[in-house]
Amino acid sequence: MVKKKACVFISGRGSNLRKIILNSNNYNFPLKINLIISNNKSAEGLKYAKKWSIPFLIFKNRELLSEKIVLKKLKDFRIDIIILAGYMKILSKKFIRSFGKKIINIHPSLLPKFKGLNTFERVLSNKEKKTGCTVHYVNEKLDGGKIIVKKFFYIKKTDNISTLKRKTQLLEYKAFSEALIKEFN
Repeated sequence: MVKKKACVFISGRGSNLRKIILNSNNYNFPLKINLIISNNKSAEGLKYAKKWSIPFLIFKNRELLSEKIVLKKLKDFRIDIIILAGYMKILSKKFIRSFGKKIINIHPSLLPKFKGLNTFERVLSNKEKKTGCTVHYVNEKLDGGKIIVKKFFYIKKTDNISTLKRKTQLLEYKAFSEALIKEFN
């Protein structure tokens, strides 16, 4: 099996990154993580890059220069797909067009509801009965790309922001890999 070359963008803990790396070590998983990019030099997830000897790049937020450097690295590594796993920065329309290949993101709500940030707070204040996560393609509209996979759970009266976050993350670990298998196998 020829695996697609993937680059994962992270900003924080890297828990989704870890799960994707573990899955990518399976023979039947359609992707290999060839590069990790972070906009945060203190991102905990970079430890996984080091642990599994995956090349990584940390860049500052100077838009134009950073985007050119990142696009060059993606080309150098012959990356087929970008995976946004807890990447807390919006990619510019120019970057999305320049990359010209598939970019996949995971969002901690049932899109199209609650696009953007502070999703758990908004889910609770809106008294939703269920919530979850959505894996989708990235396009030029915030959290507006074609949906690949959605997973949900029912909200309990005792749930709060931290319990919703934890339950959603557990769903994300399954949803992300399921979506990647669905799209690239």
